[in-house]
Amino acid sequence: MTQKRILILNGHPGETSLSRHFAEQYGQAAEQSGAEVRLHHLSEMNFDMDFGQGSYSQFKPLELPLEMFLSDLEWAEHFVITTPMWWGGLPAKLKGLFDRSFIPGRTFNTKVLNKMGMPSPMLTGKTARIIMTSDTPHWFERLVYHRAVIHQTRKQILGFVGIKPTRYAYFSGASEATDAMVQQWTEKVTDLGKEAA
Repeated sequence: MTQKRILILNGHPGETSLSRHFAEQYGQAAEQSGAEVRLHHLSEMNFDMDFGQGSYSQFKPLELPLEMFLSDLEWAEHFVITTPMWWGGLPAKLKGLFDRSFIPGRTFNTKVLNKMGMPSPMLTGKTARIIMTSDTPHWFERLVYHRAVIHQTRKQILGFVGIKPTRYAYFSGASEATDAMVQQWTEKVTDLGKEAA
């Protein structure tokens, strides 16, 4: 059996966080189960997160951290993101990473269109897992916000470039989480890492 290639992105912009803890726990469990793991911490990546006045024909050259991330994403079979949900969406720096690195010629092809006139994806054959923390109760996020951040990440970001399916682990009450809650969540993340799921 070949090793599964996994890229983990800790998408929290702070140096310490539950997202970092979960990324490291997932990675350790996956490695112990025989997977090959590469881990990136957003807080350690220095790049201009503003797409600015660029266009699909003229965009900013990728800084080294973005080039390394994109190369590892091309290498990976499974992509894991750990992130908080802030203001109903992704942290600005994490969104900026996608704005800057998901570019034509690397992640989608504007010269080959599908039947709906959309660019063809270039990162097919990969799956994803998003491990999200939030203060919003899961039922409220589902019924009131209509899972907006899940639709955005699953369909408009990862799905657009061909990464699917994307599965989720959603942990709510993160700011006031007790030690028991964190332990329970950590066990869940560890199980996901063991299964490379």
